[in-house]
Amino acid sequence: MPVVQDILRHHPDAQIDWVVEEGFVDLVKLVRGVRRVIPFALRRWRKKPLAAQTWQEIGTFRRALRETPYDYVIDTQGLVKTGWIARTARGAVWGLGNRTEGASYEWPVRLLYQHMVQIEPHTHVVTRSRLLVAGAMGFEVPGDIDFGIATERADHSQCPNRPYAVFVHATSRDDKTWPEADWIALGRDLAAQGLLIVLPWGSAAEREVSERLGAALGDSAWVPPKMNLSQVVGLIDRGAITVGVDTGLVHIAAALNRPTIELYNFSTAWRTGGFWSPHIVNLGDAEHKPTLAQVRDTVRAFAPLLPAASPAAHGLPGNVAASGEDRNA
Repeated sequence: MPVVQDILRHHPDAQIDWVVEEGFVDLVKLVRGVRRVIPFALRRWRKKPLAAQTWQEIGTFRRALRETPYDYVIDTQGLVKTGWIARTARGAVWGLGNRTEGASYEWPVRLLYQHMVQIEPHTHVVTRSRLLVAGAMGFEVPGDIDFGIATERADHSQCPNRPYAVFVHATSRDDKTWPEADWIALGRDLAAQGLLIVLPWGSAAEREVSERLGAALGDSAWVPPKMNLSQVVGLIDRGAITVGVDTGLVHIAAALNRPTIELYNFSTAWRTGGFWSPHIVNLGDAEHKPTLAQVRDTVRAFAPLLPAASPAAHGLPGNVAASGEDRNA
């Protein structure tokens, strides 16, 4: 996202197309300055590689990608599959010349590039992409960072109409989670300040955890229906604070510069954690797991940014109730 804004600062008339896995199309559509989003469905195509529909969709994708001659085709991921996509487009291909620490990189991809940019190995993933594109296009990386998310285009229909906090407990790895007892204790703290605790989820297993936490917090919590990415952006955009483990929803909160507490059980915060705003705090590493006391201290430090304590009151989207069997209606 910052790459798009960097390009437009130096080339305001640039026309920028973005190839993205189809599940993230709604998110990319919120980025200011993207002319066209070109969906790619490799995850789905792999499940039915011989199906006629798969090959029809691949053909449609290739035609869309080759429709425009580009001055720059840039692969920011450094994978063979993304290099192949870039090579399919019409234009000289730029890519990463080396692997950076902790990031995926497949060296054969270099055979698919016409030009490469070397990056210092110890580089944050956001900075890596910005340096790559700046090196390809010949400009300096701006000192500040802008993700360019047009929140006014996001779907705010699932936002409670009372102050709330967003808890992001779900992650792709069990060893990245935070103890449920700590989520509950923190939820009670924030509920005492008048905040509703919103517990989004994306899978059946994640929903079970949200429902357990919601049951423990009672009327102070709400488990929303499953949301699309536009609704997630809308939810986080209007939330008072987001607390979560190392996962996409937390990175969205950081990109929005909302008060965000990122919980790390590994020494990866330097590579993926938000660093561009004092509203973002990264806690924990491989040797020191984030503690409830640390999170409580950070919440207290955020106090000037949070709504003043107020009596609890229901204020959910539509006719959704906050407790009992109707919590997920």
